[in-house]
Amino acid sequence: MVIKPSGVDYDVMKASDMVVVDLNTGEVVDGDLNPSSDTPTHLVLYKAFPNIQGVVHTHSTYATAFAQAGRDIPNIGTTHADYFYQDIPCTRDMTEAEVKGQYELETGNVIVDEILNIRKINPDHTPAVLVKNHGPFSWGTSPDNAVYNAKVMEQCAKMAFVSFSVNPNTTMNPLLVEKHYMRKHGPNAYYGQKGQKH
Repeated sequence: MVIKPSGVDYDVMKASDMVVVDLNTGEVVDGDLNPSSDTPTHLVLYKAFPNIQGVVHTHSTYATAFAQAGRDIPNIGTTHADYFYQDIPCTRDMTEAEVKGQYELETGNVIVDEILNIRKINPDHTPAVLVKNHGPFSWGTSPDNAVYNAKVMEQCAKMAFVSFSVNPNTTMNPLLVEKHYMRKHGPNAYYGQKGQKH
């Protein structure tokens, strides 16, 4: 797995600064810098969600606000439904043992537990999560796709915030969720051009 170095400013970071770590052990295989402190979290996600090829962790404003509030980003519009089949879930509180123990590893375990065991969400259909009091993680079929999903998640969080400000009782028609997600990602998808991935 290739990951950014810990604490290096993005304005000065170069491709050669990236660190390659063993996917199984987390040991540095190539690179002179320390890998991101979030490396254990990323490793847990790669192992648990076999189809992902990129993981992104941000502290974008609106998605982080939902995470800090301990709230899911609700699927209340067709933009959300075009990319995420379900609400983007927020994890439970981390326990004292998880925070004081192997924090980054346990963050990954909490994410996986929320997605696979508690919510029973297909991580390929809703490629994002909020870690309570922390921030958003997204993943995808490539690093670019994971970044794109992070951008869409932030926009969905922003629109949800504004929507609930306008109408606190905002709801979504489940038929629209199904239609918009499946027309792009379902077995009979027809959105876009032939051979184009979404």
